[in-house]
Amino acid sequence: MAQVVIVGAGPAGAALALLLVQRGIAVTLVEAAKDFHRVFRGEGLMPSGLDALDQMGLSELLEQVPHRPLDAWEFIVGDTQLFRVEEPMGASQPCTLVSQPPLLEALVAEAQRHQGFELIQGVAVKDLLRRGNRVAGVRLADDREIAADLVIGTDGRNSIIRQRAGLELVKQPQDIGVLWFKLAAHPRFVEDNVFCTILKGDSGFSVFHGAEAGKLHLAWVLFAEDKTDWKQANWAEVFASLSPAWLAEHFRNSADTIESPIRLSVVVGRCPSWHKPGVLLLGDAAHPMSPVRAQGINLALRDVIVAANYLVPVLTADASPESIDQALGQIQAEREPEIIRAQQLQQQEAGQGDKLRKNRLARALIMRLAPLFRQVLQQVWLKRQHELREGVTPVKLSV
Repeated sequence: MAQVVIVGAGPAGAALALLLVQRGIAVTLVEAAKDFHRVFRGEGLMPSGLDALDQMGLSELLEQVPHRPLDAWEFIVGDTQLFRVEEPMGASQPCTLVSQPPLLEALVAEAQRHQGFELIQGVAVKDLLRRGNRVAGVRLADDREIAADLVIGTDGRNSIIRQRAGLELVKQPQDIGVLWFKLAAHPRFVEDNVFCTILKGDSGFSVFHGAEAGKLHLAWVLFAEDKTDWKQANWAEVFASLSPAWLAEHFRNSADTIESPIRLSVVVGRCPSWHKPGVLLLGDAAHPMSPVRAQGINLALRDVIVAANYLVPVLTADASPESIDQALGQIQAEREPEIIRAQQLQQQEAGQGDKLRKNRLARALIMRLAPLFRQVLQQVWLKRQHELREGVTPVKLSV
């Protein structure tokens, strides 16, 4: 039986481990954290990600974990509503927010029902094992060694597997960070879960109801020129000063529920090569994504399907190391065009917002002319969303 080590039990690692063990391939899944309850995990499943889970036979499992569909997207500039677009925007399913920790727990529990699966949790990978010029397993922080026919790094944007394999990450220049807040939900978001983006002056944020009951999520973008002392700011008043009256009142009344923000470092880039002999990177380890339109989890799940299509035939056929390594190149070749296009679309989306933020005249014109051009603005925005929501290239599980 072929032996695979997957490092990183996020959505990509857990889902790929499940697909492989279901098909008779032994998998050791290594996760450095002691549990799945990280401070921040992305929640947004676009129709493309939901389709990937459906193809994996996991739609029923998704129904068993906390999740919440989005009802609409709304954009407010100054005190003017530009437009609102209802979900599912022509897709078969609406964008859905899912709580990652219980989803990951459910994926791992399902994998544990199969012979040949092992989870090692709370122990980091220290290095890769090599046989000649080929990766042949991993060495853990407790000095255990695990031999493998293939090591797969799904360990995120700061991937230790990428570093130890000597695979280069070419980063895109970024001059932003994100502060992520949680606070008590307003009843309006409970009844009508809108992803609301608000821009006033040169500041802005997005707010929506997450998968967790009773919690609003709020993302505040930190720009390089922003001199705000975010650790000392009165955030309730900052948010209120930018918001419509009803939401401003909520921020002030719920000030004591605003949790200390998490600062997210935005790393965006792509590895020219996702693989070397005996090792493969997937998801954010190979192509860390911008937070724009929640692409990370969705593209990672689509990576999993393509990886399974190529790996299952060679790993179940007791193929040679050369055949396994050839499959790694085929996985990258099939997935890379969508990754490149998605990152371009994310840049365009972020660029539109940045132009509006920096151009006071444009903001004033939009606010004044919104009633006349609302439909046009909405159609332009909708056109940009299709590929970010439904994917660029077809992805079908065939094994």
